[in-house]
Amino acid sequence: MEKRELDKLESVELDEVRQSRDLPSPATAQQPRNRAKFSATTIIPVWIVLSSGVIIYNNYIYNTVHFKFPVFLVTWHLTFAAIGTRVLQRTTRLLDGAKDVPVSKDMFFRSILPIGLLFSGSLILSNTAYLYLSVAYIQMLKAFTPVAILLITWATRISEPSRKLLLIVLMISSGVAITSKGERFFSWIGFFIQAGGVGFEATRLVLIQILLHGLKMDPLVSLHLYAPVCALINLCVIPFTEGLEPFRVVWASIIGSYSHAISTVSGEAVSSATGSIVGASGELLATIGEEAAPHITPFLLLTNALLAFLLNIAAVFLVGAGSGLVLTLAGVLKDVLLVAGSVVIWGGRVGVLQACGYSIALCGLVMFKMSGGK
Repeated sequence: MEKRELDKLESVELDEVRQSRDLPSPATAQQPRNRAKFSATTIIPVWIVLSSGVIIYNNYIYNTVHFKFPVFLVTWHLTFAAIGTRVLQRTTRLLDGAKDVPVSKDMFFRSILPIGLLFSGSLILSNTAYLYLSVAYIQMLKAFTPVAILLITWATRISEPSRKLLLIVLMISSGVAITSKGERFFSWIGFFIQAGGVGFEATRLVLIQILLHGLKMDPLVSLHLYAPVCALINLCVIPFTEGLEPFRVVWASIIGSYSHAISTVSGEAVSSATGSIVGASGELLATIGEEAAPHITPFLLLTNALLAFLLNIAAVFLVGAGSGLVLTLAGVLKDVLLVAGSVVIWGGRVGVLQACGYSIALCGLVMFKMSGGK
């Protein structure tokens, strides 16, 4: 779910690409009435902490807890978000903007479904990349997203390339290439998976501008619409990618946690009575594999989904908190801090060549913002 917080940043990027060209007016974020407002100095640090926290937490679940089922985890996030947004709609004014987005059958099949398919693909691929690549390198590859957006708009004749933009594209691309050259644990599989995620996300953002032009949706309203659709799409994907194993692991962890809680409260008598259940769950975990399940718990799954949902709420207040350049610089700061934090937490290394390449790509990204996409 870590991509959702970039909606505002990447929407601004598309806005700039669209200027003086034929791309229709994009779907824009709307601030509902009576919503509390926070200054940029307040909400941006909160957003950075939540955004980095979601990425670090996801990587922890995949590579430390060894719950290597990204499609299932993304589906769980989306299911939690679908329920959470509907609770917020009935208890707060955060989703008042949903009333301004009429969803007809034609709009669903023409706009929401294709964009939802791309969103699911983006989330699945970007989360799967954590199984093959380091957090630091993945963040570096994400710097290529504005280049992918520009290439798509140029290929579809939505906009025309300029000499300045071509130089910026070359600068970002060269930076990413140098970064890849300096990656110590490079994986072609992980690289192509993450590249596919960037391609899906860039295509999704372009389609949003074309298909949903004129509509006003903040990130939470957008999540309210797309989360149920994407969750159902992902459920259809799970049998072909991960099968029933993630469900077995989670069920076994629930049974195991419940049995442990009962034995703690009731003592040895109940413990012996539930021994068969614990034994059965242990056998089930053994059949799945020692690395896959021993540490996953309902608490981890709930807090992980809650953190991702809080990130989307923070993104709502981030809208309008600053200019596009300020938000871009905030995103750059978040990525730099995340790269540094991942090195400290997981003991990775970022070489001089990799740091230089990433700096070149980030400078190109900032130049793109300052150029106004022209």
